[in-house]
Amino acid sequence: MDLTSVIGLIIGLAGLVLGFILEEGRLGMLLKETAALIVFGGTIGAVTVSFSPEELKTIPYFLRVVFTHKKIQFSETIDQLVKIADKARREGLLSLETQLDEIDSEFMRRGMQLVIDGTDPDLTRNMLEMEIEAFEKRQKIGIDIFNTAGGFAPTMGIIGTVMGLVQVLSNVSDPNKLAGAIAVAFIATLYGIFSANILWIPFAGKIKVKTEKEVIHMELILEGVLSVQAGENPRVIREKLMTFLSPADKQALLALEQAGVEM
Repeated sequence: MDLTSVIGLIIGLAGLVLGFILEEGRLGMLLKETAALIVFGGTIGAVTVSFSPEELKTIPYFLRVVFTHKKIQFSETIDQLVKIADKARREGLLSLETQLDEIDSEFMRRGMQLVIDGTDPDLTRNMLEMEIEAFEKRQKIGIDIFNTAGGFAPTMGIIGTVMGLVQVLSNVSDPNKLAGAIAVAFIATLYGIFSANILWIPFAGKIKVKTEKEVIHMELILEGVLSVQAGENPRVIREKLMTFLSPADKQALLALEQAGVEM
């Protein structure tokens, strides 16, 4: 589970509720099913109109992306590629076929299969780059869906508020209840703004961040596969692939290597 997504939602909801209570508001005033129906129903309807059935079927997958944590170990990938390069230099590229089942990354496994099959390096690069591009396009669908929901939700909130005010102003026979009824009408706007800025837009942002990290990992694998195919020195490959690491990750990896040497 991605704890940052869960904790962020809890903090956002708690901040809203506690702030409202500290302003001497009653919690029951925030729970209005009619406002929720207008905002969430309207947002879902608008999103449904905006995308194809095939794209909408991907929503459960992207929700899993938001709330599940996929650990990407750049250092382990580099070590694996360096070991593969060392074996290829000593025993030849065909010897790597016995190691394919040991590779967890499907992307790396396909790349190595192309190398073993003797595919032209330019074709290998083009095929793997096309796969990375296709992955980015698939992930962009989820980003667009949630950003679209984030755009519609505040508008649906305003629509709900206007509908509530129309109902209030059509019956002003009891002025003492007018202020409370207007306050309730504005709950729809609150739902719209809250859902857009705590749910939908952050969901899109989380998918984008995870996609960017996954793409960097795939690009690292791409360069590693091509380096193995070119027969480059494993030490050179390691130095090349370490450029994909953040400064902090690079320092941590170097510290581990130095500790291993000292041991």
